Amino acid sequence: MFGLIGHSTSFEAARRKASELGFDHIAEGDLDVWCSAPPQLVETFDVTSPTGTTITGAYIDSCFVPEMLSRFKTARRKVLNAMELAQKKGISITALGGFTSIIFENFNLLQHQHVRSTTLEWERFTTGNTHTAWVISRQVEVNAPLLGIDLSKARVAVVGATGDIGSAVCRWLSQRTGVAELLLVARQQQPLLDLQQELGGGRILTLEEALPEADVVVWVASMPRTLEIDASTLRQPCLMIDGGYPKNLDARVAGSGVHVLKGGIVEFSTDIGWTMMEIAEMEKPQRQMFACFAEAMLLEFEACHTNFSWGRNNITLEKMDFIGAASQRHGFSTLNLPTSVQAAAA
Repeated sequence: MFGLIGHSTSFEAARRKASELGFDHIAEGDLDVWCSAPPQLVETFDVTSPTGTTITGAYIDSCFVPEMLSRFKTARRKVLNAMELAQKKGISITALGGFTSIIFENFNLLQHQHVRSTTLEWERFTTGNTHTAWVISRQVEVNAPLLGIDLSKARVAVVGATGDIGSAVCRWLSQRTGVAELLLVARQQQPLLDLQQELGGGRILTLEEALPEADVVVWVASMPRTLEIDASTLRQPCLMIDGGYPKNLDARVAGSGVHVLKGGIVEFSTDIGWTMMEIAEMEKPQRQMFACFAEAMLLEFEACHTNFSWGRNNITLEKMDFIGAASQRHGFSTLNLPTSVQAAAA
């Protein structure tokens, strides 16, 4: 069995979902009540690959909401408790979705392997970042040409370039796609210099410097709430891949000649009998999901029960090749620009 650990996009969304599921005692509580609420195994479901293999999955809601991010101990406890529940349910491989993965990395939860009487077995968990990085890279490769952008002549800005996903995307675009130039954007200078040396190229720029130059922008960093982007300063056409969470880039910059695509999302070949993706407000919640969640499915389909994506900057091109091939083999496709946009660009 595979597992998915997720959460709602906001406190209000979480309360609505809890009410729908019959957890009225939680739904009616304030944020302090939710801070003490335990994780819930919300549903189980089957998924069948085009190869004929059927696997069973479980969705665990961590009862975490983004409003808890400022509460360090609460955020840490929420993720660890959800992981403990997944392990106690005997789940072989579980993906950490949304903020749970970010919390695990940023709060260094590797130091907290013991949760009450349970010793967490790290090989049972994956961040799903390898599949996410492969999907975002493929979204660039597939969709840029649809807008008339020749990647061999294009400048691609990666915002959050030194993160786990961002650095993997940079490696892929540099070595496999052959983009003309990478524009590297991140907060800390030394990791940028290290990445530039590893890649053997790429220009280090501030966000303000990179945006007007970029034909494609891959956004894999958390977006400050106060950030404002003047769409008139962007190149036209410009493809922007919103790989952050929550995905709200389109509300800020989408306009004539600027095309925003939700990054790191895949669509399965058939409907899945679950309700979990309604929480994430997917356009097709029965088929679409975050690529990190799909990684757990792929590892289960492949009987590869290991922490495939783990730590920071450990994603290799070989791992991306493996998970990408599995993704295509088992019926997943990347989320691409709508046909109306493609027709207009043509």
